[in-house]
Amino acid sequence: MPRLRVAALSRYLLQGQFFTRGCLRSETRTIRTVVRNPINPTKPTTIQWSQARALHSETISQPDIASSPIHVPLRKQLKDEAKKQKALGKKKKKNANNQVVDGWELTVGIEIHAQLNTARKLFSPATTSFNHQPNSRVAYFDLATPGSQPIFQKETLIPALRAALALNCDIQSISRFDRKHYFHWDQPSGYQITQYYEPFAKDGRIVLQGRDGIAAEDGDGVSIGIKQIQMEQDTAKTLAQPGDVNWVDFNRVGMPLIEIITLPDIHHPATAAALVRKVQILLNATDACISGMETGGLRADVNVSVRRSDDPSAPLGQRTEIKNLSSFKAVEDAIIAERDRQIAVLESGGTIESETRGWSIGSTETRRLRGKEGEVDYRYMPDPDIGPVIIGDDLINHLRGNMGELPDAEVDELIQRFGLTPKDALSLVALDEGNRVEYFWNVVDLLTKRFGPNANSPEYLPGYQLAANWTLHELGRLTSDRSEDAVEDLGFTKDGQCDRVPVTHLTDILLYLHQRKITAKVAKELLWAVFRRRIPDEYPTIDAVLDEEDLWFKELDEDEYVELAHTAAEGQDEVVKQFVNYKNYPQGKLMFLVGRMIRLGAEERIDPKEAERVMKRVLEENLVPAIKDQS
Repeated sequence: MPRLRVAALSRYLLQGQFFTRGCLRSETRTIRTVVRNPINPTKPTTIQWSQARALHSETISQPDIASSPIHVPLRKQLKDEAKKQKALGKKKKKNANNQVVDGWELTVGIEIHAQLNTARKLFSPATTSFNHQPNSRVAYFDLATPGSQPIFQKETLIPALRAALALNCDIQSISRFDRKHYFHWDQPSGYQITQYYEPFAKDGRIVLQGRDGIAAEDGDGVSIGIKQIQMEQDTAKTLAQPGDVNWVDFNRVGMPLIEIITLPDIHHPATAAALVRKVQILLNATDACISGMETGGLRADVNVSVRRSDDPSAPLGQRTEIKNLSSFKAVEDAIIAERDRQIAVLESGGTIESETRGWSIGSTETRRLRGKEGEVDYRYMPDPDIGPVIIGDDLINHLRGNMGELPDAEVDELIQRFGLTPKDALSLVALDEGNRVEYFWNVVDLLTKRFGPNANSPEYLPGYQLAANWTLHELGRLTSDRSEDAVEDLGFTKDGQCDRVPVTHLTDILLYLHQRKITAKVAKELLWAVFRRRIPDEYPTIDAVLDEEDLWFKELDEDEYVELAHTAAEGQDEVVKQFVNYKNYPQGKLMFLVGRMIRLGAEERIDPKEAERVMKRVLEENLVPAIKDQS
């Protein structure tokens, strides 16, 4: 049976069923941008392009938003913050040996908010917004206009159900929506619609293994309970402006979210970060979430408490909540900092207050945001304008039967089928929101066709391993030194394609490298040529550049290798003597001589492994016996 792709399964569920209607400001199908003609400055040139929105997973960027803030990559934020802390004389403790504090037990519960991958908002027909012009994707109900009514968009339930099934939850046949009352300018109605009393999914469980990056203290694995998953609205987006002014973009208000609430089963910071990472991988694999933490599609709130470890029967300590953590590293660092703060307060005779705290990237301590004197009264009440959500068993069974391959099973397949290490397999599945592993499978499919009818025989296994290594490492090196430049992003798509390095080009390179028709050095040069668009701008295909530049590997024959080995050993008597009566084989000296072979010979005609084999034979059969005869 052919491998079932998650991306392929998800597309048929919703594709083509949505259209734009009901917005206060309808979507413009053609954008007209006037720019000055460089040849004739007085004559404007009109540029047009289509803005028809594709499937709900695609993001459309609007170049005409003057007020959009400049995106600062996370890596640059971390570097800048590290420099600032160093200048202040502060140095963060490394997390490797900071998972446990003697005499204390840490307890953590997590609430994860994920934006669902849908084409419409939760209770209005307005289309979901991704970097559109502010306040252009808003319906009357989103603004709480008097007389407007919520209309549950039932298609938003599909990705939520897929997420709940992936997290092993029990789907409730009947669920209801409630109003959570509070006032803020980002919530026009004065309440948020959520599922407080009767959520659509309960009693889930997620299993983390050692390869997921959990703390060593958790052993080979740990199981963490999911209390419930509920659907709810997102709030509007606040844009701070100079002069204590805030602008509000209502495009985001009403966007469908799920909130995943775990049980307090986590006791180590690294395990908490591993849980959030695993949830993100699962949501991407099931096509439930539009993006990850890096782009704001997922955020986490953590509840942290500590208690003395000498009395396991004692109640849990007073917890504090750290809001809006936007990276896996922030989750781990914030928990460590808050745990240490609480312990210091308790050891000095103080008490822990119930409060909400914040965390900044690169910080060494959490900061107080607001207190929670007693339980906050949100005056929850059933929403009288929204009927119950009734979920049939037929829908649940259909979605469960068509879930496709989940990440754990995919990691196991990569390990067992291709012999990858658990670390490499997990990285391949997790990178680029699951899109890179889809790219890898596309390369595997093409290689299988190129290898022929015996493609599954052991002789071709190194070729598939080569594909995994290059997809994971070599492609990563293309942007590793310029990761702060968004233009240089590889841009993997959900169907496993890549504009900067097309699947066909990488397959050609890997096939010729596996067949030893090109050297590794030439293969890497070809990859850079593809990335920099010299292929196909200057050369139409990989074969064309190999032919025109005469880059095919024309390997030396055995006699030429032997002659070159003798040449490389000339004048190296002291090195050769290391191979006489040695205790441990001098591999380093052997590679020194091999390096001389490559430098003295035609590098493009030398296979390093063959050079090593021949040099070793020449030493054993000729050079070493000659030295022994002289002595």
